Amino acid sequence: MLDIRRLRHETEAVKDALARRDSSLPDLVDRVLELDVTRREALGVVNDLKAQRNEVSKRVGELKREGADAEAPILEMREVGVRIGELDVTIREADEEIEALLLGIPNTPFDEVPEGDEDHNVLLSCHGSPATFDFEPRPHWELGETLGILDLARGSKVSGSGFPVLLADGARLQRGLINFFLDVHVDEHAYTEVRVPYLVTSDTMTGTGQLPKFAEESYQTERDELWLIPTAEVPVTNLHRDELLAADDLPLRYTAYTPCFRREAGAAGKDTRGLLRVHQFDKVELVRYELPERSREALEELTREAEVLLERLGLHYRRLLLATGDLGQSGALTYDLEVWAPGVDKWLEVSSCTTFTDYQARRANIRFRRSQAEKPEFVHTLNGSALALPRVMAALLETYQQADGSVVLPPVLHPYVGLDRLTPST
Repeated sequence: MLDIRRLRHETEAVKDALARRDSSLPDLVDRVLELDVTRREALGVVNDLKAQRNEVSKRVGELKREGADAEAPILEMREVGVRIGELDVTIREADEEIEALLLGIPNTPFDEVPEGDEDHNVLLSCHGSPATFDFEPRPHWELGETLGILDLARGSKVSGSGFPVLLADGARLQRGLINFFLDVHVDEHAYTEVRVPYLVTSDTMTGTGQLPKFAEESYQTERDELWLIPTAEVPVTNLHRDELLAADDLPLRYTAYTPCFRREAGAAGKDTRGLLRVHQFDKVELVRYELPERSREALEELTREAEVLLERLGLHYRRLLLATGDLGQSGALTYDLEVWAPGVDKWLEVSSCTTFTDYQARRANIRFRRSQAEKPEFVHTLNGSALALPRVMAALLETYQQADGSVVLPPVLHPYVGLDRLTPST
């Protein structure tokens, strides 16, 4: 969430930045500040009344010791107590509304983030060339069926639409991709691999910004009040919730493989064929805790670490800078990486890499101290998909398909999959 002190002292700058996301957001800032004034004024009166009550209490004690009548000051003290109780309610209600508003106000985007919806995303770079064919390329769901590695019908029978089943070499290929991604991040990029729970508390979901805004897009287990994670970002970022780190501990770099669960799949019937948009999918995630002054540079490093995987897989990809209307609530700046899938003739997002500045850290109370003589500061958090498996699988199958229906695998995967080619089942 945003620092309320920043709203007080940089009001117009914050409102201008938020207006680039949504013209209604400055009104929420005004409401927070209005409540903040009410709260602080009430708190000031309460402190004065408590001091007055202390004085009256002393006077009552003196009167009683002297055997004098203390009824009048006792009545006065009761009236003061009633007034304090009324003001405490005002303060509590203001605190609750301020917190609710701050949880709903998004992060302020960096100045370099373009304004507008997804049509205003900026193409920053493009790597490689699209695959060429002397035949009509097929979509991955047709290839998967021919190869005997993808069964959408049985997945739908078991769990409903949006839950694909990978079979035989398809499951083997996915496992190989996961291991390849993790090995590169751990061995070459100095990440610590972690295995984290797939069910988390509401506090954990709130810490990274999934709650309250995205409650309807998440799966919840009602009996235990736990949530299925939409991404490893959620549990990994919360590993250090409510902790005070030393500056020497930073940066912290974690990578994790997890399944991910999202209700939003298939929204408005968009891109629902095959593996393009599903309710459950596998993903390898990168999460960083950084010093504030390193946040922007760290985003470039993290994004590059995801790009390296695409290059080694030989996939044609591009990097986009997301516009304000396409930027997630918690993000200050996001790069999307998209791969070209020739069978469906479109770009597929396989990674979003984001710096959240101190927005998530304030929600999750993750701080660090530069020295014992200095006040604690909030860390900056970053995360990126490196990579999301379903669309990588789709792009691989479609890019490396052959006229006979087989799919050649890029050399980097041979030791991980134990195959150099997927061949049609007989």
